[in-house]
Amino acid sequence: MFGANLFANLDEMVAIILFGIGFTTLLFNRNIIKKIIGFNIMDTAVFFFLASMGYIEGRAAPIVVDGVTSAEAYINPIPSGLVLTGIVVSVSVTAMMLALSIRLYRRYHTLYLDEIYMFAQKEDK
Repeated sequence: MFGANLFANLDEMVAIILFGIGFTTLLFNRNIIKKIIGFNIMDTAVFFFLASMGYIEGRAAPIVVDGVTSAEAYINPIPSGLVLTGIVVSVSVTAMMLALSIRLYRRYHTLYLDEIYMFAQKEDK
């Protein structure tokens, strides 16, 4: 019984596992680059979840072909649009995080948050 429900919701389970991997990477690693990677894994999990929720078995992309205009023949295009918009935003945020990481490395010569915090405390005194 449990296995059948798990297999029926395989896409959702994969998204949850990916999100958990990204979250634990973001939470437990002290390296900034690894935190950025964890953030991107979390983004991917959310995009995968939205895409899997927007897909309906047996329906096509919302492109009118052969004069079929019935809404029941097509999937909802809104989740796909949200995923594309989210990917663009995610790439921009990742670029900004990497640029700030480069600035931190040039200033403190490390990417570990504990050391950066220690050096920043020394500068304040």
